Amino acid sequence: MATTEIYRYLTIEKKTYALDPEGYLVDMGDWSPEVAEALAHEEGIVLTAEHWEILQVLRDFYVRYEMAPAMRPLVKAVGQALGPAKGRSIHLMRLFPGSPAKVAARLAGLPKPTHCL
Repeated sequence: MATTEIYRYLTIEKKTYALDPEGYLVDMGDWSPEVAEALAHEEGIVLTAEHWEILQVLRDFYVRYEMAPAMRPLVKAVGQALGPAKGRSIHLMRLFPGSPAKVAARLAGLPKPTHCL
């Protein structure tokens, strides 16, 4: 079993969470809404109901496929779960600037999506 390099720690109310060099949780079991809020704060994002529904779609996708989706599968999954208006790249870019698949996966406590630079 490969070991994951730990880059730094995130501390919330005296509990410490290990993050890998790219800021993703080392242990997915450590994820909680509080962890998502703290990671979002680091990204300059204030989580709204729209963010939370995307994070839930991501977490459901991971349970089903055992991987975090790259952008194209993310758009498709969001469209199927939340409708075509929300399953658009522009909507996801507005909520998760930069690289929506990577940022949203990080906030959802998932590993970095495959095929994302």
